[in-house]
Amino acid sequence: MYLDPLRVTQLNSRPAGPGPVLYWMSRDQRVRDNWALLFAAELAAERNAPLEVAFCLSRRFLGASAIHYSFMLGGLARVERDLESRGIGFQVLEGEPAGEVASLARRLRAGAVVCDFDPLRIKRRWRAAAARGLDVVLFEVDAHNIVPCRYVSQKQEYAAFTLRPKLHSALPGFLREFPVLAGPRVAAGDVGRTEWEALTERYSGGAAPATAPGESAGLDALRDFVDGRLKGYAENSSDPNSEAESGLSPYLHFGQLSAQRAALEVMGADAPAAAKEAFLEQLIVRRELSDNFCLYNSRYDSFAGFPDWARRTLDAHRDDPREYIYGFRQLEAGRTHDELWNAAQLQMVATGKMHNYLRIYWAKKILEWTRSPEDAVKYAIKLNDRYELDGRDPNGYVGVAWSIGGVHDRGWRERKIFGTIRYMSLEGCRRKFDVDAYVRRVDEQASRAAVDASS
Repeated sequence: MYLDPLRVTQLNSRPAGPGPVLYWMSRDQRVRDNWALLFAAELAAERNAPLEVAFCLSRRFLGASAIHYSFMLGGLARVERDLESRGIGFQVLEGEPAGEVASLARRLRAGAVVCDFDPLRIKRRWRAAAARGLDVVLFEVDAHNIVPCRYVSQKQEYAAFTLRPKLHSALPGFLREFPVLAGPRVAAGDVGRTEWEALTERYSGGAAPATAPGESAGLDALRDFVDGRLKGYAENSSDPNSEAESGLSPYLHFGQLSAQRAALEVMGADAPAAAKEAFLEQLIVRRELSDNFCLYNSRYDSFAGFPDWARRTLDAHRDDPREYIYGFRQLEAGRTHDELWNAAQLQMVATGKMHNYLRIYWAKKILEWTRSPEDAVKYAIKLNDRYELDGRDPNGYVGVAWSIGGVHDRGWRERKIFGTIRYMSLEGCRRKFDVDAYVRRVDEQASRAAVDASS
């Protein structure tokens, strides 16, 4: 076997059959560096059977926008071409995923089905329904995390300092080079080519993301970061004006880039050790901590999912007077009294991304300016998932929960509204970076975008 069995979970007790192996691609939308696809290919080789890959589109998925669908479909079109060149069939399904996948498995007379690991509730419901509806075995493979989420911890971790030693201990056994994906011994039958133009028009209405999609684009972005900005990452990553961030989050979110590939490239880079350490902390520890939280806390996107101490302190300050209260539409339009917050919000709407440091400030101010912590969580998640290209992701849910609800954090000095939740201020941001320069830059970006849209 190519794959360490610790990545694999059998989700039902159905038998394996002699027919084709079906890989139900979902979270990890790439051909290279994909442990789930490698596992499916190995199963097919063992059975001397064809390998088929399917992706099921679900409309209005967790508030996804036209841009999200456009970015995803652009990447999937490249997946189809890459698979086809290897003799592997690819099909795009539409509808309720569990039923569509089970139906396809029956039509193919599949002997086994392999799916991606994902800790989000909706994906877990899909997999559970598929496990019940399939007549053959369903395997789940964690190809998204470097150390498999179910393996590294069997409980919700309190904070990064409790998960970090477990990850560091396990990493040597998992952080290794990928084998090459070989074509199946038996080529797939003719399943027909996907009508990508019609599909993209139907789901995205012709919207085009500013960021180029796909596996090759993700690898190019990784090389660009490693060869350039990585060297100054430790010093500059918290300054929105430095543009030191990796820019990899959309590719990691859609699975167009493997986190393991990113880690391997960064570890081998000619860059200061501090820069590598700072980036790998975010890529591995913080990212896998987010998966852990969403897997073991089903209320990851609500006030009820906050730790007890955070709920108590927020409850104690529910009735504190707010100097400003904004509704969802005012926030969405970036119409507050705070020029930094407005600029961050408008940049997110225009470009699909917001600097990580500003995402924290942005979410904390939503808590300060809304009537309840429940409203704050709801608004922050809705805006994040609607406009961030990497929205609808465990990192996003945990980022909101950390900022508003103290998840993976501790209590600080008590203040009005926040209680002992960590506070951030505009004055603190000014001490950290040149706020005025950032606001001017966003205004210039918005002006150029307006000119481009009218020409």
